[in-house]
Amino acid sequence: MGTTTPPRTLAEALRARGDTSLAGLLRARPDLLSPVPNDITQLATRAGTRASVVRALEHLDRFALQTAQALAVAPDPAPYATLLALLTGDGLDDGEGRDDTGAAITAALPGALATLREQALVWGEDEALHLVRTARELLAPSPQHPSPTGLGPTVAEATAGMSPGRLQEILAAAGLPPTHDPVSAVASLTELFTDRTRMAALLDTAPVEALAVLDRLVWGPPYGEVTANPAPPVRWLRDRGLLLPVSTRTVVLPREAALHLRAGRAHRVPEPVAPTVTAAAERDPQAVDRAAAGQAFTALSTIEELLKLWNNGGPAILRAGGLSVRELKRTANALDVSEPIAAFWVELAYAAGLLAPDGEADERYAATPAYDDWLELPAQDRWTRLASSWLAATRTAGLVGGQDAKGRALSALGPDLDRSAAPEVRRRVLALFAALPAGTAPDPQSLLTRLRWERPLRTPVPGASPASGEADLRSRIALWTVNEAELLGVTGRGALSSQARALLDEAPREAAARLAPLIPEPLDHVLLQADLTAVAPGPLERPLAETLSVLADVESKGGATVYRFTPGSVRRALDAGQAASDLHAFLATHSRTPVPQPLSYLIDDVARRHGHLRIGAASAYVRCDDEAVLNEILADKRSAALRLRRLAPTVLASQTDPASLLDGLREMGYAPAAESAEGDVLITRAGARRTPPRTPPTPVPEGPPVPDSTLLSAAVRAIRAGDTAARAVRVGTGSTQDGPDPASAGELPRTTPAETLATVQAAAMTGSAVWIGYVNADGAASQRVIAPVKVEGGFVTAYDHTADEVRTYPLHRITGVAELADDPSD
Repeated sequence: MGTTTPPRTLAEALRARGDTSLAGLLRARPDLLSPVPNDITQLATRAGTRASVVRALEHLDRFALQTAQALAVAPDPAPYATLLALLTGDGLDDGEGRDDTGAAITAALPGALATLREQALVWGEDEALHLVRTARELLAPSPQHPSPTGLGPTVAEATAGMSPGRLQEILAAAGLPPTHDPVSAVASLTELFTDRTRMAALLDTAPVEALAVLDRLVWGPPYGEVTANPAPPVRWLRDRGLLLPVSTRTVVLPREAALHLRAGRAHRVPEPVAPTVTAAAERDPQAVDRAAAGQAFTALSTIEELLKLWNNGGPAILRAGGLSVRELKRTANALDVSEPIAAFWVELAYAAGLLAPDGEADERYAATPAYDDWLELPAQDRWTRLASSWLAATRTAGLVGGQDAKGRALSALGPDLDRSAAPEVRRRVLALFAALPAGTAPDPQSLLTRLRWERPLRTPVPGASPASGEADLRSRIALWTVNEAELLGVTGRGALSSQARALLDEAPREAAARLAPLIPEPLDHVLLQADLTAVAPGPLERPLAETLSVLADVESKGGATVYRFTPGSVRRALDAGQAASDLHAFLATHSRTPVPQPLSYLIDDVARRHGHLRIGAASAYVRCDDEAVLNEILADKRSAALRLRRLAPTVLASQTDPASLLDGLREMGYAPAAESAEGDVLITRAGARRTPPRTPPTPVPEGPPVPDSTLLSAAVRAIRAGDTAARAVRVGTGSTQDGPDPASAGELPRTTPAETLATVQAAAMTGSAVWIGYVNADGAASQRVIAPVKVEGGFVTAYDHTADEVRTYPLHRITGVAELADDPSD
């Protein structure tokens, strides 16, 4: 603002910032933008609210937080030298390498202080640093919320309410001269505790046991319990004010005494430098990419297999939402994975929009139409879509099987799995992977140590979410990220793949291009064997794989997939509309080995019996041209449950439904076929049940979204313009809204219609700006600074400095107008 006067308030400090600095504040603390503040004063007020300060503190790294904690126990304001002394102490060079720590703190402190200033948690010049009052209240020590530094209250705070006689007794025991009032007594005791020479002399006279008591309290917590008749060492400390009473059973070590015992340091272990992520192993980058590509292909196959399981309608949805434990176990068995991994695949398919509830009365999960589109994509594009969905998802599969805050079990696909911190943690973990040389696998423990430094564990502050629990959740999400990245093929053999590096750089096309050469080409053949099995030596082309999955059952997976042909699988293919000749031709075309004779016999035998019986609706009926077969069925005791009776020599009727009759006769060893009302065989293809079009679940954001540059620029202009309007000097008052004029009370200017018209016409002729009160169509009142350009037809067209644009205002909605002493555009 063109002045060198130190700011007196946070608002003045923000007002002195440039537009770039204000935009940086709004980017770092986007909650300040909801809604856009009217002016700088409102911005400063909002930046000091409890909820906003708590959120800002939770996003500081460990050293920036330690700096704020040191300021919270320092005098207000505190010079830079005092802050530095609290962080380095006056005894760091003690042979333990602390001189290096002091140098690191000295080098890192300007950056930490710049971060606190940028986020409006600290304001003022280096000679007088102010921690925002709310932050000081949150971080300062109290009996209910001990300071993270482990320091207790000051002597003045701890002796508040103490009787003057007791204060004089403490002074006498400490060897201090008596005073005439409690204020000077407290000052005398404080001066003793902050004088290093006199304090050292006092402690030299202390019993060894008393020093041991101080050693237990010095690094916190500073509170201790005492009996009505304390031990002599405790009594010695209490008599000299080194322990001050908080209650009848509790004493506290005052802050000044603790700082002397700590050699002036606020923290036991200052951490100015971020811990290094160490390498657990170094791999060949090409081997990492190949391993990751193999796992990526497995991930695609697993998702396909999962949705194929639920192709005709998946498991029912619980009343509270999600999958039951039994259904998750069944899915895990079908995929041949553990239940936590099955939960991950299910949640991934859901996050990618490939799986959703079908919306029916008896609601079940099923694939979405987007799944069919996804299947048509090349493998590398399918993987990038899965990986991108995983990175952005707030749903956290690792929570499945745990409990929520009310003790209720968390189920897969349930409603309570969103954790807004998950995307940020995943990206940060992978960014730390990417910071290592290609092919390097990081040590998980060092990774967690680094993440905890960036978002430290700390004692919960009043009004904050439980920081320890949240930090523990962040650590768990980080570990889950490491495991899930390996499952998904983002990492290979513990190191980040090159395709994942491209994906992190927001280049999905490049990621797909890097992955494409590493994914095996699908094969168009299998190897048939005499034991009624077929071996697929690699991934198969989609039409071949789909047909073979109907004709045979998967027996084992791995580098090669083994399929087994059974009467049931062959009948399944015949039910799907295939004829025996079609199956023979299919096998002959796609087998690199001759079709074994046992397999040909199996197909012919099942085909000969398939459809010999016909099932229809009577409730159900069976018809067969061979009366002997029907006689055999009726004579079989196992058919009693089907409640069959003969209607004609070639027709049996049943009271069961057609589906149950089909299943019952198949269990008896027959191969019936269903038929339509017209008598045609019903073909039951391996159909696909699809939900109506669904959009993927929207991630739950962690607070307001970070604004883009366009919004930031507009917001800064609006705040500046509003500040100009709020602080504009009115002619005849010589004051601003900060002064005693009526506007300071929120009153609108009041003039008659004739005066309003005359004033705006004069301003339009001279090009000057005026201050107006305006009431919009909704009845909302506001104050604006405008530069009238044209006045006609009952409207004034003017440049609105508050909105930073040209607007037209009806004159009858202007409550009043006043001239400005200076044009705000200057």
